[in-house]
Amino acid sequence: MNESLTAVSRATWVMLGVAVAAVATSGPLIAAIAAPALAIAFWRLGLAALVLAPITTVRLLRVPAERPGRRTLGACLAAGALLAGHFGTWIPSVTMTSVATSTALVCTQPIWAAIIAAIGGQRFTRRFWFGVLLAVVGATAMTGADVTVSARALAGDALALVGAVLMAAYVTVGSKVRATTSTTTYTTFCYGVCAVLLLAVCLVAGVRLTGYPAEAWLQLAALTGGAQFLGHSLINRVLASLSATTVSVAILFEVPGAALLAWIFLGQTPPGLAWPGLALLLTGLVLVTVASRRSHSEPVPEPLTGDGPSVSYS
Repeated sequence: MNESLTAVSRATWVMLGVAVAAVATSGPLIAAIAAPALAIAFWRLGLAALVLAPITTVRLLRVPAERPGRRTLGACLAAGALLAGHFGTWIPSVTMTSVATSTALVCTQPIWAAIIAAIGGQRFTRRFWFGVLLAVVGATAMTGADVTVSARALAGDALALVGAVLMAAYVTVGSKVRATTSTTTYTTFCYGVCAVLLLAVCLVAGVRLTGYPAEAWLQLAALTGGAQFLGHSLINRVLASLSATTVSVAILFEVPGAALLAWIFLGQTPPGLAWPGLALLLTGLVLVTVASRRSHSEPVPEPLTGDGPSVSYS
């Protein structure tokens, strides 16, 4: 697919830029919200599920053939549980370490997804494994920098990596379900399961779910409307014109974008050692993303009832 500016409209590139910018607000907003981390995770997914539920209900009533069967529902349940684990670990990590480090580490998801595929028998090129090596060195440098900050920051780094692994597992499960299920239906069920599980965790742990200042509720709405809906919708839209590799690489700019926003609005300046580590990590992730996509011939599934293929982000 020719993706030069002459072949792809400027509007498509603008939409991709807006999508990346929307996704980049996620980490800084989470760090700024005056609410418990697990409560933020619940409200982010709960609000999204509430918006999607009536839309999906009407759609399934109109098109009975799209109603998921037991096997699909079981897969959605598993995917929702993995997504709950992802947000339940990554969102707390943002409040424990810097936004830049947390966002960068959770964006190692493509590496873990590819490793899962490799365990399943898929082979990758030397360029892919070189990218993994660069990313590992970069991640080590970033977490090493946090050793000098505090044990809490290091624990936040660990949670971000766990969140990346869980997101990789979520994407792996979801890629199979998406072959027969529309994006809207799949997303609604996953968000619903995720929200219910996070609610249960919050209730058991005694996490306060209400009583926040008005500013916190506005930030939660911005988090849901921006990163969760605007970013997701525009990414699916541009995938109709751009390859999944191009979009996946572009989404990696979420990391410097989040770091810049955290620096401007939150005054967060990561340790000096973190910056070369971040550069190595992003370089490795670009190599991994391109090599892993090419290793299975850039599959881009046909849109299902108006929904396009999706790529993951936080």
